[in-house]
Amino acid sequence: MGPSVDPVPAGDIQPKIADVVIVGGGIIGVSAALFLARKGISVVVCEKGHVAGEQSSRNWGWCRRMGRDPRELPLIVEALKMWGGIEELVGEDVGFRRTGILYLCQDESDVEHHAEWVRRAGDYALDSKMIEGRALADLMPGAHKTFRAALHTPSDGRAEPQKAAPAIARAAQRAGARILLRCAVREIETEAGRVSGVVTENGPIRASTVVVAGGAWSSHLCRSVGIRLPQLAVRSSVMRTGPVEGGPDGAAWTEGFAYRKRLDGGYTIADGTISYHHVNPDSFRYFTDFLPILSREWRSIGLRFGDFLGGPFGLSPRLEGEGSVYERHRTLDPEPAVAPLEAARANMEKVFPVLKGVPTLQRWAGFIDATPDAVPVISPVKSLPGLVIATGFSGHGFGIGPAAGRLAADLVMGNAPLVDPQAFRYERFIDGTRHRPTTGV
Repeated sequence: MGPSVDPVPAGDIQPKIADVVIVGGGIIGVSAALFLARKGISVVVCEKGHVAGEQSSRNWGWCRRMGRDPRELPLIVEALKMWGGIEELVGEDVGFRRTGILYLCQDESDVEHHAEWVRRAGDYALDSKMIEGRALADLMPGAHKTFRAALHTPSDGRAEPQKAAPAIARAAQRAGARILLRCAVREIETEAGRVSGVVTENGPIRASTVVVAGGAWSSHLCRSVGIRLPQLAVRSSVMRTGPVEGGPDGAAWTEGFAYRKRLDGGYTIADGTISYHHVNPDSFRYFTDFLPILSREWRSIGLRFGDFLGGPFGLSPRLEGEGSVYERHRTLDPEPAVAPLEAARANMEKVFPVLKGVPTLQRWAGFIDATPDAVPVISPVKSLPGLVIATGFSGHGFGIGPAAGRLAADLVMGNAPLVDPQAFRYERFIDGTRHRPTTGV
């Protein structure tokens, strides 16, 4: 089972009409709802399960600028400003702390890789810098290994994924947004060549704008209205430990393990070097789109078979009385990859022996919504007026989430956007303007 997520009150009656319907109650969807509602827009969030049930609660909890693709840097700068004031924005503590993040370097090739990111980031590097020796050792109390160096960003931070999106959702409710739980959107409706609303499992909602923020489900829903959105689901696994006396604060990544200190005193631990893709019809549908990145990153992607017919993205036929695929799979809860997690913990224990004997409290996995260039789509769709897409965050959507939701809200309202949205255009997958990914970690 996935991690325990803070609850969001349910009970709203589904309206017959709204200005905007948002499909998906993850951090992107509820953030967009908050900023729309605060502008007096009538907004309804339709979530097939519960708020943050999928990847928004299953990620590492990093809020990082360091190592990002240059196209995301202006947006993450705005996001980190929002995280800095998140308690004032939502009225709750969601665990955000500027404890810094480290990319630990094993050898000179790692040093050069991360130093190149600093050069490429230019002015956006801000306080990111390479450190070594005593400066690095001071950030790793109890470490029994000396690393060659590290890329360090003190202003990056961490937050609690199981708290953040629910807190934002509750703030959106207080601002006037309606959040409907266990309310799957079965299809998007159109009239005269533009969006006219949605059909949920409880009936239709008329709306002139629909925002698809459905994470791993977004491509499937878009395809139902003829929109080809190349996106694949990638499974990533995480574990958490009980509280640890001592050990490093903040978060770090290196070959073999990654960690984040949790608000409860334990650690979130993962193997940041491998994820798994479960082969399904989309694997073939979007094969040519993903071939460039797969050819470069094949060592870090493990393929799994067996879900082609019966998995959530498979060809399994709809049975009478079962409802839509969204109702059959209220919450994606894949099995975690235990062996890589145990290896990651063992690797971390070699560096930090203080972890030895600390119980593992839980393991879980989630499906990441990945695009061919590892950059999200936050964009209206020119061929279908009224449709806005906010998806494809490729494993780094949590930290950027509040600003991504704000940008989506700006695009819905036609306001001056928070940042230039050009890099996030949907049409880059049609007109060939996308570029190869240049992410760090």
